Amino acid sequence: MEFWDIYDMDRIKQNRVIRRGDEFSEGEYHVVVHVCIFNSAGEMLIQQRQPFKDSWPNQWDLSVGGSAVTGDSSQEAAERETEEELGLKINLKNVRPHLTINFETGFDDIYLIEKEVNIENLKLQQEEVQSVKWASKEEILSMIKKREFIPYYPSLIHLLFDIRKKYGSHQKV
Repeated sequence: MEFWDIYDMDRIKQNRVIRRGDEFSEGEYHVVVHVCIFNSAGEMLIQQRQPFKDSWPNQWDLSVGGSAVTGDSSQEAAERETEEELGLKINLKNVRPHLTINFETGFDDIYLIEKEVNIENLKLQQEEVQSVKWASKEEILSMIKKREFIPYYPSLIHLLFDIRKKYGSHQKV
């Protein structure tokens, strides 16, 4: 059973938790993390969800994703999820997410890292991940059109690839 810390709309942690699956009250939010791993060729490591998952079965997704559990910082949650889902240790100490996107019941923190990963050496979490592969931006966009990939906005995929090596919302001229 998983429990999540509750935050208010200003992302201030409240002294309350919620059990995964329970309904949020108005003004209650939690933290979700995503880690997008890119290689030096500019490809993103993507994962295919297991066919027995309740949401998005068999769909391809970003490298890693999951909720922060009670007591986790965003960075700790991202490190833990990466190790759980892929068997890959990363260090995000003193690293801020590249993006935070608000959604109905929370905050999506997105970390973009570049790391050479031999996918043959990954230890996939059987309960979550059935397969992984490297994919270009064009491949991911094509997979979204074919309904093989979780239907993220194409503009988000473009943005993830565009800002993967930098912070901020404008280009250096």
